[in-house]
Amino acid sequence: MQAFVAPRWLPGGNAQTIWPALFGRRYVGAAPVYRRERWDAPDGDFVDVDFQHAADPAAAPLLVLFHGLEGSSRSHYAEALAAVARERGLGFAVPHFRGCSGELNLGPRAYHSGDHEEVGWVLARLRERSPAGVLAVGVSLGGNALLRWAEEAGDSAAAVVQAVAGVSAPLDLAAGADAIGRGFNRLVYERMFLSTMKPKALAKLTQHPGLFDADRLRAARRLRDFDDLFTAPLHGFKDAEDYYARAAAGPRLGDIRIPALVLNARNDPFVPGESLPVPARVSNPRVTLWQPLHGGHVGFPQGGWPGHVRTMPQAVVDWLLAHR
Repeated sequence: MQAFVAPRWLPGGNAQTIWPALFGRRYVGAAPVYRRERWDAPDGDFVDVDFQHAADPAAAPLLVLFHGLEGSSRSHYAEALAAVARERGLGFAVPHFRGCSGELNLGPRAYHSGDHEEVGWVLARLRERSPAGVLAVGVSLGGNALLRWAEEAGDSAAAVVQAVAGVSAPLDLAAGADAIGRGFNRLVYERMFLSTMKPKALAKLTQHPGLFDADRLRAARRLRDFDDLFTAPLHGFKDAEDYYARAAAGPRLGDIRIPALVLNARNDPFVPGESLPVPARVSNPRVTLWQPLHGGHVGFPQGGWPGHVRTMPQAVVDWLLAHR
């Protein structure tokens, strides 16, 4: 995967991001079939978890996916990982961040890139029902949140998860916010994310009047503005800058005490290559960095037309299994 090369017919980070998400083949054979469980959260809210069960749950590890910003168990990478888990005989679970399962959550909070307490609660509960152990992968926002959990958990992480992987995680959140707010990124990606995040935030305001200034949120045209008004204050941060500084996983990779894979394409449109950790400066032997030149953001397309998105899930799952 370190030497991943995208097909010649799909050049550039944007093409390698957009095409796989819209048209890449995710699985061979039948689509993944999930069974949903609704869990009562410690704060009185709920979390929806989608499961694809292994043929022998007692003997097979459980692969857990923490999805990206506004993602779900039906995101292209989620279905591709579900298919690979099925082929490898693993169980598979996708816990949805609050408000991402198709139903607005009840509480005044949502989710964020440093949501390590939620990640830890979910993983501990899944570990209790997984006698063969748990492997975890986080994608984009979910990747940063998972790595933050591993950093915070330190030595105690090994009792919960055998190995983790972060894919296309924005390890420097401030750099990512700057990148997504420029040029093509602002016209396409930033606008796409805000088109779902702002309506959900306004619905949250209906549930909890006075939570924030509705007019300011309607006027927000940047993710940074949204984070400053909504994400940061609702989740215990002073403002967007405080959120980006405290929630970013990149500066604390040295605190991880379990095997961890960190995969980032250097042509990711909104995780700038220059913001990624330099391998020579990451002295933690438990952390493996894969930084291929190609792949885009959670794209990693492969094969002839129309291409598939199975190479990354296969490589990541095989790495996790090898580091149990």
